[in-house]
Amino acid sequence: MDGVPESHTGWTFLTNHARVLAAIADNHSARIRDIAAHCRLTERAVQKIIADLEQDGYLSHTREGRTNTYRIDPGKVLRHPAEAGLTVASLMSLLVKDEAARATTSVTGRRPRAAT
Repeated sequence: MDGVPESHTGWTFLTNHARVLAAIADNHSARIRDIAAHCRLTERAVQKIIADLEQDGYLSHTREGRTNTYRIDPGKVLRHPAEAGLTVASLMSLLVKDEAARATTSVTGRRPRAAT
């Protein structure tokens, strides 16, 4: 989870829950410390968000030694009525594509070309 984004003030389009879920989707065995740094949250806030996501069935984890491996339920429907019918997989596919594009941009200094 390198490439920690700059600090930001004011409103944003994504909730912290969505950011944490996207960070976990990017690395299913990410440490809470790394998720917190990537999302610009405290470790305690990330622990609470993970507990929320697990309680509502969006996320589960298994303990492997000292490491947690997370599993996201891709078929789980988003909570807000305005997103009725949209799944976690739909949201993650948008965020993962964006993350891949940003990673390419930060390495090459330019946006990837659209497929033709």
